[in-house]
Amino acid sequence: MVQRLRLISGITLFVFVTTHLLNHALGLFSISAADHGVAVFAAIWRNPVGTTVLSLAILTHFGLVLWSVFRRRRLRLSRWEWIQLALGLCILPIGLGHFVMVRGAHEINNVTTAYFWVLWPMVADPWNAVRQFGLILIVWIHGCIGLHFWLRLKPWYRRSIAFFYGAALMVPTLAICGVAVALREAADIFQDTDKLMALARALNAPADRAAIDRLRDLSDILIVAVVLVVALVLAARPLRAAWERRKGPVRLEYPEGRLVSLPAGLSLLEMSRVVGVPHASVCGGRGRCSTCRVRVAGPDAERLPAASAEEVRVLRRIGAPEGVRLACQTRPPPGIYTVTPMLPSNADTRDVLRGDSAAHGTERVIAVLFADLRGFTAIAEKRLPFDIVFILNRYFRSMGDAVHAAGGHVDKFIGDGVMAVFGLRTDSATAARQALDAARRMSIALEMLNDSLTGELDQPLRIGLGVHAGPAIVGEMGHGRTTSLTAIGDTVNTASRLESLSKDFGCELVVSQELLDIAGVTLLGWQRHDIEVRGRERRMAVRAVAHANQLPQSW
Repeated sequence: MVQRLRLISGITLFVFVTTHLLNHALGLFSISAADHGVAVFAAIWRNPVGTTVLSLAILTHFGLVLWSVFRRRRLRLSRWEWIQLALGLCILPIGLGHFVMVRGAHEINNVTTAYFWVLWPMVADPWNAVRQFGLILIVWIHGCIGLHFWLRLKPWYRRSIAFFYGAALMVPTLAICGVAVALREAADIFQDTDKLMALARALNAPADRAAIDRLRDLSDILIVAVVLVVALVLAARPLRAAWERRKGPVRLEYPEGRLVSLPAGLSLLEMSRVVGVPHASVCGGRGRCSTCRVRVAGPDAERLPAASAEEVRVLRRIGAPEGVRLACQTRPPPGIYTVTPMLPSNADTRDVLRGDSAAHGTERVIAVLFADLRGFTAIAEKRLPFDIVFILNRYFRSMGDAVHAAGGHVDKFIGDGVMAVFGLRTDSATAARQALDAARRMSIALEMLNDSLTGELDQPLRIGLGVHAGPAIVGEMGHGRTTSLTAIGDTVNTASRLESLSKDFGCELVVSQELLDIAGVTLLGWQRHDIEVRGRERRMAVRAVAHANQLPQSW
């Protein structure tokens, strides 16, 4: 709820800032055009509802940011998080003067806040102009960083990032240019005393210096109050840390036997950062992503506090098994724990968007297909490297599209071979039928590829296929960026062996009777063989299909 309130209040403030900057951009036309913009802006934000929403958003966002700073046991942040925090803490001290001289003057002295009144302090004192230009950039950059941290977890954001990047550059540029052009027009008005006095009377500007000084004093008081609140929050942090050290240490054991001891109160993610253990966290520890997830075991694992509703929602979304927690949301009490990060430390947004329960390791009945080009070595010997890469990429694309169209997952490309698995998200019978459909589609796709390569090859490409179904262990395996979802076990080895046998039988596809039984399919029209497979005690029945494209389109 805290994160959600912070997000909602931040979006509200970003909308306010955007409308404010678009109002400034109207200064490119004239001060009069900007005045019309002020009328629309005031209608949105200066009515009782708009004022209440804006006030609550400011207080909520600022308060929750301070709470976040207080709640963090260690201020070990990424570079962009430091920039966002520093800019955010500068907004109120710098912006309160502008707020008091505009909104405060309207409420206290009944000044009509036309656009010329906004420009007046900047024309009278160039330092105010520099401060306002800086405020525009500070507020906008702070908001854009926060918006990016939120949106980068959305699957469509990568496709739209060019649009957001263009808008992020265009809006403040137009606003600064609009203010600069309007300032030139205002400076000309300042040269005409009669016109300036007439405008001052129309705006009901304070006639005496004392009224202006009172507004400035109010601004100084508010700035001091903000600084004191921030200072109190920072001063309270070491006091809380000293109190928590009295509870006793938390002892963690990381992979490779690394042991650390830290005071209670820190989250598992903060502990990793304190001791220098690389730990993924795309959202910066806000509980929005799942990249910091860890498996927690050990003698005191049962003493961990229960996961919050938000953490449970994220864990369910990715299908996390029992014992997995979000490191940023888990604060272990004193005790001994074994912590194993589930993702590599350099995980990125692609890992956030991938939430498959099979990735954590599970045993299930799947179908496995192996494919291999026949005689491609002889073809490659007569061709240039560029041609080989071109032909293989065309082949891989055709085979990969066929597997995906059938509902399967391309596990890997091995040399000129392909391994595909079926059943990661379906039942075993559907997986078996999908594997047969993939074999049919791959055979058809190879015929089409050969037609398109007519004249390029001395002989058409030929393929051997092996398909088998049975229990296998499925999970994410590998190291670093080479980690991928794969399957291991006897079923995989058998499918590879069947692919090799297609060469001995002089056919395109060898399919096990076990897969046909699971799929509920009979292939009585094709030759049956009883074979011995290394590692299996009993002989195995298979069917040899001369051309996989002859398989029925549906079962």
